[in-house]
Amino acid sequence: MSVHDRLKQLGMELPTVTPPVGSYVPAIQIGNLIHTSGQLPMIKGELTGKGKVPTDTPLPNAQQAARVAVLNALAAAAQSAGGLDRIERVVRVGVFVNSALGFTDQAKVANGASDFLVELFGEKGKHVRAAVGVCELPLNAAVELELTIQVRS
Repeated sequence: MSVHDRLKQLGMELPTVTPPVGSYVPAIQIGNLIHTSGQLPMIKGELTGKGKVPTDTPLPNAQQAARVAVLNALAAAAQSAGGLDRIERVVRVGVFVNSALGFTDQAKVANGASDFLVELFGEKGKHVRAAVGVCELPLNAAVELELTIQVRS
């Protein structure tokens, strides 16, 4: 089954890539790797997770926000790659969590994205990862995520 078909089976579709709001591009390909810019958990222009985790955005909601952000990153990567099915494997995921003082479960937030990638790509969705707590994110987002993927040559 193609990745595109698997995504449909999960009841999801790739969103439209959000145009950059600054001096950057959503994704860039170097060789057979695509690196995405940081993606926020936006659905149709609306931020789905705001504020500090877990005080403003509870852990389950932050995990869902990470899932939305990784879907946005996949859309940017697929646009650069020439389609979702050109993605060979997920290499790295970087997750930044807008963390309340004392919050140390950034890895659990990142699991929202990581688990989804494995669900979508199977073994090829397993990746290296960084889950980092930060004091603020753009637009007061709860999560920001960047992705590195390998594409077929």
